[in-house]
Amino acid sequence: MAVSSCSSQKILSFSSSCSSFECRSDPDFSGSARFDKPRISAARVIGASTASFSGVSSLIFRFPPNFVRQLSTKARRNCSNIGVAQIVAASWSNSVGSGSNSAAATAASAAPAPPAPVEITSGDDIALVDGLKNVQLEALADLKNEASFLSSDGSLAIHAGERLGRGIVTDAITTPVVNTSAYFFKKTAELIDFKEKRRASFEYGRYGNPTTVVVEEKMSALEGAESTVIMASGMSASTVMLLALVPAGGHIVTTTDCYRKTRIFIETVLPKMGITATVIDPADMEGLEAALNNNNVSLFFTESPTNPFLRCVDVKLVSDLCHKKGAIVCIDGTFATPLNQKALSLGADLVLHSATKFIGGHNDVLAGSISGSGKLVTQIRNLHHVLGGALNP
Repeated sequence: MAVSSCSSQKILSFSSSCSSFECRSDPDFSGSARFDKPRISAARVIGASTASFSGVSSLIFRFPPNFVRQLSTKARRNCSNIGVAQIVAASWSNSVGSGSNSAAATAASAAPAPPAPVEITSGDDIALVDGLKNVQLEALADLKNEASFLSSDGSLAIHAGERLGRGIVTDAITTPVVNTSAYFFKKTAELIDFKEKRRASFEYGRYGNPTTVVVEEKMSALEGAESTVIMASGMSASTVMLLALVPAGGHIVTTTDCYRKTRIFIETVLPKMGITATVIDPADMEGLEAALNNNNVSLFFTESPTNPFLRCVDVKLVSDLCHKKGAIVCIDGTFATPLNQKALSLGADLVLHSATKFIGGHNDVLAGSISGSGKLVTQIRNLHHVLGGALNP
């Protein structure tokens, strides 16, 4: 869009006769806990008509002085910059003075009221026929008076249908792909409740996504697991699992049949943290017992069937031996899938998959998953959030 009144210039350019404008003063957020009506002075344009530049301003953001005081000590410690930015972004006004946005305000006030949604009643259930459109219009009408950021067409173009919430078709046969990296909170209280564990919400794409949560729940159901975490690849799942569960100076046991990149990680990266490994034949139970007796083994990790020779491990026997010594058992069941082997029911603590293979099935996706008890998966998930191998929804 053009921001110059000089007709001879191109869009977004100013002629020499159009003088530059001054930055306005900082917005004043004082005296408003919810900062419903922040007062922002209009930008003055020197040497140009007010009408020509009434929609142009230079915005300066500042946190309201009472924002931090609203947060408890725990919330202040955990509050992410993203969450804070989302709250502030939802609360500033881009109004540019009493006369500058009068056209937008007049148009908005003169707009006809949205039609009532058509409802079909069946018992206690109510179906919204024209749901998506009317949900947006009703939400806009409900929040227009209190949401100062909806004072102009520019804000409406950006936020309507997004910040006001969209109609989600929960009965869709296919799972909606939610392409977002961040999520918003409508007010500070919601962010505080979320940080202090009183409100369930998504926060940031690396920490969870409605689409990938569906995959996690499906994998948990297939494996009979309490929890599942899904990642960007099978190798990401393997490496994060090892880093999360094996302490510095720890010892692991693995097998000779093993995916090459996994072996490279065990042989070259883990030793940098003082982590050593015993490698045994997949059928060598005596070797496993010796390793358990001679070392403080933190974890036994193998594939079953193995890659690439498809050798199977006695998961129940391995689990019994390891649990007597307090070692965790993780089985990579990529080649079996949950349809042919349920390692958790055989005694394993964790089951890992490269979902790139048979779970994906069509050679068009990279993914990895780890399923098991809530306690162990939470440890892995927490490190995963730090390392950042998030799966694209």
